Amino acid sequence: MPKIIAQISPQRSTQYSSIAGTLAPVELCLSPAGKNLSSIETVTLGRQEYLKFKIDDLKMDDKFFYELGNMSMTNSFALYFESIGSMTGPFLKPLEITCNHTLPYDLVITRRYKGKTNEMFTHFLCNIARFSSRFSDLRWHDLRIFDPLAGGGTTLFTALYLGAEAIGVEKNLNDVQSTGTFLKQYTKEQKIPCIFKEERLKKSGRKYWFTIGADKKKCLIINGDTIESPSLITGIKKPHFIVTDLPYGIQHWGRITDLLTKALPVWKSLLVPGGSIVMSWDSSRFTRKEMINLIKDTTSIMVLEGGVYENMVHRVDRVIKERDVIVARKEE
Repeated sequence: MPKIIAQISPQRSTQYSSIAGTLAPVELCLSPAGKNLSSIETVTLGRQEYLKFKIDDLKMDDKFFYELGNMSMTNSFALYFESIGSMTGPFLKPLEITCNHTLPYDLVITRRYKGKTNEMFTHFLCNIARFSSRFSDLRWHDLRIFDPLAGGGTTLFTALYLGAEAIGVEKNLNDVQSTGTFLKQYTKEQKIPCIFKEERLKKSGRKYWFTIGADKKKCLIINGDTIESPSLITGIKKPHFIVTDLPYGIQHWGRITDLLTKALPVWKSLLVPGGSIVMSWDSSRFTRKEMINLIKDTTSIMVLEGGVYENMVHRVDRVIKERDVIVARKEE
């Protein structure tokens, strides 16, 4: 069986390198490509970490390479040889991975704002949502992502970059306006086709419609209360995935747990059957067991437990000592 190595995505700091090293095997195992892999291990070559794994050469088809090209925690893939003839290696033969992303990655990384979730981690959350749903065999261009606590729009921009349609609800009007302004300016500067429409809502809210690119992908950014999402999200089909990074800090937790108790049944109602919810949170403040119990007590959505789903906890920094990821799927 051929051996492949995948470079664990280099990061600008040791803390993010550690996160990538923790999450890369999880992402690879959960991906549609993962079921055809074996002997996954972490190796170090030239002081850089890689994942090494075996694959049946009959499975190295377009679908396999599509999945590799959409990974967030690994890149730069190569065939791996311990030796060639009498020469001792290792030797690497780079694999050509074609990524047909709809928009430039600059869309995701250019905008900076306080509290922004790391772009690579956001991409990881989106991938885990797709991999854990009943739609893992569909490509991003056929899918829709909803962030019910959209903040500055990182999840929305990641969805558009991947090729999905994006929906976001955010209570802070300034965040919605600045996100909409950035997207308008970015598409104009990059000469990307964009049709923009603004709609005023009751209670002084705003709804921004974007139709972007040659394939006319929709992005909907709404100012409003996430509890009211069913009445706010109109004119676009239901999302396949809900992806959100919950606010951090001890001052948020009374509010967040109360919000989730009210919001989870609402969010579930918005998902198409087979869709998934993925949330990340500060698990040093609220344990994984507590989060699982909260979800099970408030909605019938199925929490995915066991295996690599238990291996996503990681340290972020001195403030967020432990962050975890929870995944649930709507079965009916």
